[in-house]
Parts: sequence; C-alpha cells; structure tokens
Amino acid sequence: MSWLWGAIVFWLGAWAVNAGLARSPWHRTVPVRVIVPVLFGAALLVLWEGVVRHFGVSPVILPAPSAIAARFAAETAILWEDFRQTVLKGALSGYLIGCSAAFATAILIDRSAFLTRGLLPIGNFVAALPIVGIAPILVSWFGFDWQSKAAVVVVMVFFPVLVNTVQGLREASAMQKDLMRTYAAGYWQTLLKLRLPAAMPFVFNGLKISTTLALIGAIVAEYFGSPTRGMGFRISTGVGSLSIDLVWAEIAVAALTGSIVYGAVSLAERWVTFWHPSQRS
Repeated sequence: MSWLWGAIVFWLGAWAVNAGLARSPWHRTVPVRVIVPVLFGAALLVLWEGVVRHFGVSPVILPAPSAIAARFAAETAILWEDFRQTVLKGALSGYLIGCSAAFATAILIDRSAFLTRGLLPIGNFVAALPIVGIAPILVSWFGFDWQSKAAVVVVMVFFPVLVNTVQGLREASAMQKDLMRTYAAGYWQTLLKLRLPAAMPFVFNGLKISTTLALIGAIVAEYFGSPTRGMGFRISTGVGSLSIDLVWAEIAVAALTGSIVYGAVSLAERWVTFWHPSQRS
C-alpha cells in the first residue's frame, strides 16, 4: 500500500474516532477535549506526509513533516537562539509594554470625554495602518536590535487592548452603578469593585487577540533589519537559500509558541472570570 493510501486510511480512521468521541457522553471532559484536536492534527500531518511522498513533491516546494522534524532536531541551538531574540526579547517585552500602556490609557479615557472623542478615532486609524509600512520606520528609529521589534509590537497590540478595555468599562449597567451610588461609593471604588470586574471578559479578549499580533509583528519587523538571529531573519534567509525545511521548523516554533501563550491567557481568563456565563460548564 502506498504512502497516500495509508495516509487516507489513517485520516478516515481518525475522522471516525473523533466523530465517535464528539457524540460520546464524555465529549465535555478534559481528556476528550485534548484527544480530539491532537488526533485531528496527527491525521493532517500523516495526510501531508502521504501526499508529499506519493507525488514526489520537491523539498524546495513543500518538505515532508518527517524532514521538517529531522531539521528541527538538528537545529535546536539555532531555533532556541532565534526564539530568545524574537519571542523573549522582542515580542514579550513589546506585548507587556503595549498591553500595560493600553490599560492605563483606557482608564484615562474613561475619565475624560475629550479623550474618548479624540483618541479612539485616532486609534482606529492607527490600527488600520499596514505593518509593512510601520515596521521600516520604527526600525530606522530604534535600530536593528530587539528594541525596534518591541516598538512594532507595542503599536500592534496597543489599540486592540485599548478598544476592548474601553468597551468593557461601559458594560456595567445603569442599575448596578446606581446601586454603588446608594452605597456612597466613589469613582475608584466603583471602578475597582464593579466596572473592572465587569470589563475583564473584554480585557482578556483584547489580550488574546494581541498574543498572535505580537508574534506576527516581531517576526515581520525582522524582515526590515535584524542582527544575524531571530525567527524573521531566519525565515527570510532560509527562503533565499532554499532551506525550506528550516523555514517550516521556524514556523512550527512560532505556531507552538503562539498556541501556548494563547492557552495561558485563556487559562488566566477562566481563573479571573469564573463568574461569567461563558466560563460555566
């Protein structure tokens, strides 16, 4: 049996198992919710391997997952150095700075009608600017090291978190605010005990959106100037030297990192907003 037919059989078997698990009484349990996407991803990889091997696709066009895994194992030192440069220095620092600044600015906007009418439209305008236009400018301002990548990330994550936080601060109903006034609560007491808790689902929505934007911004910014390390630098040079398996290894690192960070923020959201209807079983 050829690789392709073996992959198709595995795909159909995984499909049948997933369909059975989805209809089972345990479909809401944690093990099943983990098994289903893992099995689906494994089926995709097996199908990818089978198609590449059966049709003899050139590694320059699309390497097989086994070739990517072998290159991943052989280049762990390079991948770790690129991860440190792009994720730990550029993306993480920019994410923390941008989200913190956006949260503080949202509080200021909440206190000022002038800022609400003046800054939010500008924020929508800046959020629509293409990253390929912003990144070269910030690289020329902040240099080729991780600081310029962090600056790009700050610009990308600032306004999604800002807009979501401002919207969340408006979620408390008029009746809830009136109740706080009857308790003689001031602005800051109302903010800390009512409005910020009510805004948390919106805040975490902005934080989750920003996790992917931060990684994308840091990688794209490295295309416009970087020291001889970094995920974006490695991807651009790998495409130029036809080392496509290394490019896919870098993409795998980025995908795994983004999924883990997104999952961590989602877990924090479940812990903070356990009371919200969306978090109830």
